[in-house]
Amino acid sequence: MRNIPAMVWVLIGVGVAVLGSIYWTSSRPTPQPVEVASATGDLDAGPVLEITVAGEANGVIRVQLLADQAPQHVERMVSLATSGAYDGVVFHRVIDGFMAQTGDVEFGKSGGDMSRVGTGGSDFPDLPAEFSDIPYERGIVGMARSANPNSANSQFFIMFASAPNLNGQYTVVGRVLEGLDVLDAIKLGKGSNGAVLGTPDVMSSVKVTK
Repeated sequence: MRNIPAMVWVLIGVGVAVLGSIYWTSSRPTPQPVEVASATGDLDAGPVLEITVAGEANGVIRVQLLADQAPQHVERMVSLATSGAYDGVVFHRVIDGFMAQTGDVEFGKSGGDMSRVGTGGSDFPDLPAEFSDIPYERGIVGMARSANPNSANSQFFIMFASAPNLNGQYTVVGRVLEGLDVLDAIKLGKGSNGAVLGTPDVMSSVKVTK
């Protein structure tokens, strides 16, 4: 057999490697999308709240309520929104990188005495917890409560970011469909409690649109 120059052997080796790579790429099955169940339940599970925010933030936050996950809490929010109870209620507690809280229909009306805001509820009784396995991520809406798990009433909060420590501890009632940019612009509070000083941003109107 004739001696083949070393350079030729190198070229032959490279060619084999390229062909092998082409074969491997073409012979592998094409990866298929993995079907992942929604972390927030069925997006058609309940009505949509249209929250118009005014103040440092101006715009609309649309929230899909998850009636399949928390039917009693969703019914409560719909009742309060339909009656106009949420209109004019401030965002009284807003913590950067955590959440914005509102919904105190008893003491949280804009222009009123803010000394007790965050301590009130509605004329309805408190609700039993409806905990789920939905994780607290950006845009999730949860029901505020006291140390008693069965004390949620009218107040709710919207997450700026994930907070796994809340998982399974507070009832998840919905998720933001549109308006995260509006959420991010809401006036921040001060201190570890996030109490908003001066004039808080307000839910000028809350409507049920679906």
